[in-house]
Amino acid sequence: MTSFKDRLRRAPLIAILRGITPDEVLSIGSALIETKFEIIEVPLNSPAPFASIEKLARTFGDAALIGAGTVLKGEDVDAVRDSGGGLTVMPHADDAIVRRAKEKGLACIPGFATPTEAFRVIAAGADALKLFPAEGSSPSVLKSLRAVLPRDLPLIPVGGIDERSFESWLAAGAAGFGIGSALYKPGTSADALRARARDFFAALSRVSQA
Repeated sequence: MTSFKDRLRRAPLIAILRGITPDEVLSIGSALIETKFEIIEVPLNSPAPFASIEKLARTFGDAALIGAGTVLKGEDVDAVRDSGGGLTVMPHADDAIVRRAKEKGLACIPGFATPTEAFRVIAAGADALKLFPAEGSSPSVLKSLRAVLPRDLPLIPVGGIDERSFESWLAAGAAGFGIGSALYKPGTSADALRARARDFFAALSRVSQA
């Protein structure tokens, strides 16, 4: 099984499908897979999120790591696993949820904003850290955090990210990005999403080569 870190290295963008419904999730998922996304997150404040996770995992589980975002409770971790998901993403630094996710064999990306939060969830076994909300922080803050956090731990800015901000965040030490409404909003067609996804990866490639 391909690890979370390997997938992030190959395709350092996480698709956040907030508001998606089970009826549209396969067409959107297909467009994401076609454009080389390897990590897909369905936030739990979406309609019937576990049904969407189950459909995605059953259909695309070999091609991508499928999981849940906005995981707020321990029992949500169990439901993600039971739906076939392999990833839990949190907006906050709850070490109990991190430990539960790791006990269940799931990758876990907790949110953090301070060094205290970061080191607490690192000790619990976090696979990466989500700097959230990124629009309330800055690349300079991330650079300072990067200097004291473990070098092999991916830091992923999420919130208000689009292709215009890739260069500054990557230079500060970001390992990838969570992309939400800039990629998908409820009602976005598969064709529109496919075009946006290609634009994102093209921008990322240009910045990386530069």
